[in-house]
Amino acid sequence: MKELRAIIYDCDGVLFESRAANLAYYNRILSAFSYPPVTDEQKEAAHLCHTASSPKVLAGLMRPEDVARALDFAMGLDYRDFIPLMKPMPHLHHVLEVVAERYPLAIATNRGSSVVPVLEHFGLRGFFPVIVNSRDVENPKPAPDMLLLAAEQLGQEPQACLFIGDSELDEAAAAAGALHFIGYGARFFQHESGRSVEHHLQLLDYLRLNQPSSVKI
Repeated sequence: MKELRAIIYDCDGVLFESRAANLAYYNRILSAFSYPPVTDEQKEAAHLCHTASSPKVLAGLMRPEDVARALDFAMGLDYRDFIPLMKPMPHLHHVLEVVAERYPLAIATNRGSSVVPVLEHFGLRGFFPVIVNSRDVENPKPAPDMLLLAAEQLGQEPQACLFIGDSELDEAAAAAGALHFIGYGARFFQHESGRSVEHHLQLLDYLRLNQPSSVKI
């Protein structure tokens, strides 16, 4: 068993409830090109907006000839207009304070450069010395590239890192990169592997931070 030495978080769906913000962001782009909006009732399309990188989202929602122009349009949007629609997950700040005392933390997210303004808005930037977004690698999740880059920047082997994510893309990326994985949220809770937490306070129990022995993974 290898000792756990670092923790890497996904952003959307793990640190923040951001579905409303992401839908508003992509619907702003779709509206500019005369596409109908995506609604929560469109489960597959809404899930795409919440989990994939912008090129994959727009490729999935628009005609091929419109994607490049839409990406250019998106570059001109200020995501800070959508941040008020986001909400930190319950107990997040407290749990990060506890976890960061023991482990170096990173973020690996299919979100683009907006991740830093989001963290700054909610006063969380200081917890994460390493941040890897979809623009930092050639292949975003489900490829393992950003997880491997985050582990490298943390100075750790992938096998000594734990990745916390909320989607099948996260789970696939962790498996491909040989990182350990915890599923976050209701869809992963009671996962067949047993490696899941329903909320952040459960992470403290999982990591046994109140016990003197190191966590083995």
